[in-house]
Amino acid sequence: MDTEVIVHLLARDAGTQSIDDRIVHALGRIQGAYSLVLMSNNRMFGVRDPHGFRPLSLGKLGDAWVLSSETCAFDLIDAEFVRDVEPGEMVIITRDGVTSRRFAPQIPRRLCIFEYVYFARPDSTIDGVNVYMARKEVGRRLALEHPIEADLVVPVPDSGVAAAIGYAEQAGLPLDLGLIRNHYVGRTFIEPKQSIRNFGVKIKLNANPELLKGKRVILVDDSIVRGTTSKKIVRMVRDAGAAEVHMRISSPPTTNPCFYGIDTPNREELLAANNTLEQMQAFIEADSLGYISVNGLHEAVGQDSAGYCDACFTGDYPVGVITPIDNEKRHQRMLFEYR
Repeated sequence: MDTEVIVHLLARDAGTQSIDDRIVHALGRIQGAYSLVLMSNNRMFGVRDPHGFRPLSLGKLGDAWVLSSETCAFDLIDAEFVRDVEPGEMVIITRDGVTSRRFAPQIPRRLCIFEYVYFARPDSTIDGVNVYMARKEVGRRLALEHPIEADLVVPVPDSGVAAAIGYAEQAGLPLDLGLIRNHYVGRTFIEPKQSIRNFGVKIKLNANPELLKGKRVILVDDSIVRGTTSKKIVRMVRDAGAAEVHMRISSPPTTNPCFYGIDTPNREELLAANNTLEQMQAFIEADSLGYISVNGLHEAVGQDSAGYCDACFTGDYPVGVITPIDNEKRHQRMLFEYR
């Protein structure tokens, strides 16, 4: 959600209502995924959208209250995690403490399940589920759904590490760092251009031939989006001497774009949306390819599908989707109206 629209909605009611009421009125006019922190002269507000797409946590540091999108941030400042902000809730922090106000009717929670697969840090806990433990359980279920004879499990660092540990434990195989990551490089998944993503893979990862030579290798990664990165990684492992390369993915096939704040490609660019499993396997040049099932992913994080948004895998969008062109027209119309 474009926060500029929210600012204009708040400004429209300036002087006519309290800041609390203005925020509630503004949020009643928008739909989508958001977690917000707002400040006035003497108040701080934490707001989570009615579906709870994104996490938001409340903590305490001495006599002060703090808000964070993830609980791991509290560890950095020695703050204590108190609770998650609930979907459709606004917490109001003043010198007198914290009060709560519900600004929307209670509806089914739809936290983005990809938080557990990729987005969140593994040392965070979201809505009562520890991210690291969830990823390990995903890896275990992936091993049950897609077993293969192999010598070694190798994670694609860093987001594939926890799932690879779970896979190796379930399969009874050794796990080792056959791919070494350069930690001074950002995440290639969200780079805007293919040329930048390609160059990022080259300097982000390097294979370790001493571990891989002659081995039947299971590569565990979090997702395949366009497929070009996976193809380069498979080729890198082969060039390092691996006898076989089997790719295992700790999320279901990504067949739909995200319209809730994540810059994912159009459907035409998504490998799984336009190819069969066999075609994808051939494209990335792997000896086999296996994805965890949608049900397996939901079971691994410990709740049923009703509690999560999995639209990128299923096409089931909890909030109605409009095209980018329509969205831009609506955005410009709202800005014109409130100016």
